[in-house]
Amino acid sequence: MCLKNKFLLLGFLLFCTFPTVQAGLFGISPKDRQEFVQARETYLQGDYAKAVTLLSDYIYKTKNIKRREARAYRLLGMTYEKLNMPGKALETYKEALAFHEKDVPLLIAAAELYHRTDLTDQSIGLYNQALQIEPDNPVALSGQAENYIDMGFYSKAREYYDRFFELDPQAPAIHRARYAYTFFKQRHYADAFIHITMAKREDPSQPDYWLLSAKAYKGLSMPQDALADLDVAIFLAPQRSELQAIKSMWLYQEKNFTQSLSLAQNLLRQEPENELALFMKYLNLSKLNRPDQALQALQKIKELNKDSFAHKVASHLLP
Repeated sequence: MCLKNKFLLLGFLLFCTFPTVQAGLFGISPKDRQEFVQARETYLQGDYAKAVTLLSDYIYKTKNIKRREARAYRLLGMTYEKLNMPGKALETYKEALAFHEKDVPLLIAAAELYHRTDLTDQSIGLYNQALQIEPDNPVALSGQAENYIDMGFYSKAREYYDRFFELDPQAPAIHRARYAYTFFKQRHYADAFIHITMAKREDPSQPDYWLLSAKAYKGLSMPQDALADLDVAIFLAPQRSELQAIKSMWLYQEKNFTQSLSLAQNLLRQEPENELALFMKYLNLSKLNRPDQALQALQKIKELNKDSFAHKVASHLLP
């Protein structure tokens, strides 16, 4: 065989075997890919127990290191989260990051889980790693902001949200509401009102947005507007008794003792042991010159939770 023909034959053989060589050296094989797709479909169908088995087999069954993909680990961690097994999910993410320490989706998945399990310091560290790789990652920016909100570092949280909103001014309303909350907590009521109004405009169905708006109005010494927004929150969430109790307290502060008392009594018919409602009943009855009934409300508080602040106040006030 001439030299030219030998080269042609060699080229033909390499062409025929190249897909297999490529899969072995540069990526996963079609069989591996099919197994991962099956596991992913099982997850999407909501069969999480089976998905754990399939994904664990996919990652650990053979010694093929290429099966330890970041996407497989991340899906396994997410599956454990769906099964309410955060410990196993964290173990999975930690192992995955040993192989894929610069994989941003993995870093974020682990950081989010640390945040949800109140391991804030670990969450901050992982978000920092993600942001070193992708400084403009919106999920990492908003997640880090949430960590600092939880820690009470509201100015620091705003630094991350400032960048977040530069990148995405039309971000979902929940982020705008959280941003507003950082202003409210530092008594910057005008800024809080501006941003919570933007959140309300985008999603007017959330009672917490109206509640925060009401509190911002209160901080701005606009009590009637505060009560109006609080009424919207109550309309949207009539089952939330704390909103009724807040309204009773605000009406009392506006010296509307009769209406405040009526609201407190209505709430007590539903929840006879609601301490704030009982305390509002005591305060209003005292202002309406009904001291005997007022003392009865105070005595009821004293008989309830002995560790509560209301109990301590009642004990102090009772003769």
